[in-house]
Amino acid sequence: MQAVLPFPDISPEIFSVSLGDFTFALRWYALAYIAGILLGWRLAVAAINRPYLWPAESPPMTRAQLEELVTAVILGIIVGGRLGFVLFYQPGYYLANPLEIPAIWQGGMSFHGGMIGVAVAALIFWRRQRVPVWSVLDTLALATPPGLLFGRIANFINAELWGRPSDVPWAVVFPGPLAQDCPDVEGLCARHPSQLYEAGLEGLLLGAILLMLAFSSRWLKRPGAITGVFLAGYAISRIIVEFFRQADPQFITPDNPWGHVVQIGSAGLTMGQLLSLPMLVLGLAVVGAALRRA
Repeated sequence: MQAVLPFPDISPEIFSVSLGDFTFALRWYALAYIAGILLGWRLAVAAINRPYLWPAESPPMTRAQLEELVTAVILGIIVGGRLGFVLFYQPGYYLANPLEIPAIWQGGMSFHGGMIGVAVAALIFWRRQRVPVWSVLDTLALATPPGLLFGRIANFINAELWGRPSDVPWAVVFPGPLAQDCPDVEGLCARHPSQLYEAGLEGLLLGAILLMLAFSSRWLKRPGAITGVFLAGYAISRIIVEFFRQADPQFITPDNPWGHVVQIGSAGLTMGQLLSLPMLVLGLAVVGAALRRA
């Protein structure tokens, strides 16, 4: 008999308070955003407070400027992440239901869209403050992995974005009819806990590499290098995890069970892999340029 792990009985809501017809609920996903932003902010402050890490022994911004940047980044994450999900994954549905686009409480955020939103926010901040743009982006890259770590753990608690069916010993039986809809599986359908794979690769491993490069190897003295490593590291992590993560249902057909959006024979690329390839190329190019400048 296949050994599988039952899904832990954790409510998506930490607590809820009802006042008449109004109910306020604090969800793990919201807490993940809050914790990720706070920890990322503390990492940025730690770097800013160490002038010897930066070119010419001078941090790229003051504490007051950092606070303004954090505000802009939060808006970039929310707006970019939501619009990215709408445009990349379900454009037809939201074109027919445009009033649901702002309904982020219903779920649906894209990391790639959020990254674009953060980049736009950082460029607007740079235009206003005229700070060294590559060093600002390095600060943001260094601060991002905690949010990825907590966000993917929240995805697991919410029993969403699960992996493909599997018989590995650590496969998890996720609840819900969609998670249990496995045509080739008899009985309970266990799946890869791909959310935890992403948490480990994008959050812990990539975060540890960036911390080592920034604080031990002092790569912040090479403007753009940390940004490039982050882009390439995230892209590689996402491309790997996509082999274990269930593709979005709108891309899956009987002739395309892997949900490839680009397909050549039995091989192809999922949407996550397709969006990650430009990140990989850009990241490697940015690292190369930063090392040549140094």
